Amino acid sequence: MSNDTTLVLGATGNTGRRVAARLRLRDTHVRAASRSSRTPFDWFRPDGWDQVLQGVTTAYVVPPTVPGPVHEFVARAEAAGVRRLVLLSGHGADDWGDSEFGLDMRSAEDAVRGSALEWTVLRAANFAQNFVGPPFRAPLAAGELALPAGTVPEPFIDLEDVADVAAAVLSEPGRHAGRVYELTGPRGLTWAEAVGLISRASGLPIAYRQISPAEYTAALVQEGWSEDEAHILAEMFVLLERGATAWTTNDVATVLGRAPRTFEDFVLRAAAAGAWRR
Repeated sequence: MSNDTTLVLGATGNTGRRVAARLRLRDTHVRAASRSSRTPFDWFRPDGWDQVLQGVTTAYVVPPTVPGPVHEFVARAEAAGVRRLVLLSGHGADDWGDSEFGLDMRSAEDAVRGSALEWTVLRAANFAQNFVGPPFRAPLAAGELALPAGTVPEPFIDLEDVADVAAAVLSEPGRHAGRVYELTGPRGLTWAEAVGLISRASGLPIAYRQISPAEYTAALVQEGWSEDEAHILAEMFVLLERGATAWTTNDVATVLGRAPRTFEDFVLRAAAAGAWRR
């Protein structure tokens, strides 16, 4: 077991908890950090960052939802002696143009890629597991998911694949330096097709309905989202409808030597676990 320490930010979140578990199985010394973990980390309280970074050689970075803080974090990491950064970002970020969606991820990429450290960027498509969490699970369980998404496909990526790739990259110094990996599933599905697969596997009558971005924003606000949060999520769908993220890649296979999991794999696991049970 190496004496090197790998910092995992967002360690209680979707990817962070999965990445930390995989690294531990590889006998990696992990410092798991989040606002609610034993090692506290808050993107908006930089006074605590230096302690978290002490003795760290590699860091897995899940950026905050606002642009800016990652720039200071990278500077602190360099000063603390961190050697490698692996950043989670979004699929096709180079093609997002003037979209208001993803400014946080693009800012984080600028910070990491402009640093003097060894870096790797993992750009993930929409997670398949988003269908079992907010804001999609409750409408699915109620029988209808209404989104501003039409016929443009999305190559949903399984979170288990994202975590497998991240753990491999974090564990292999040098091999992935300066690389940007676009992580997608093996094929694209429209959101309506995805809902159809969920309905069939779960045995529940679930419909898909296309609505406008304005209608979706209003619906999210009614559910308790802030205006800004709702607007940004609606803007993601506007971006998806441009086809900016519709393409697939072989990058999962490049890193892992195997094909990515299919959306059907996810649906079968989730249905068996009762994810959409009313």
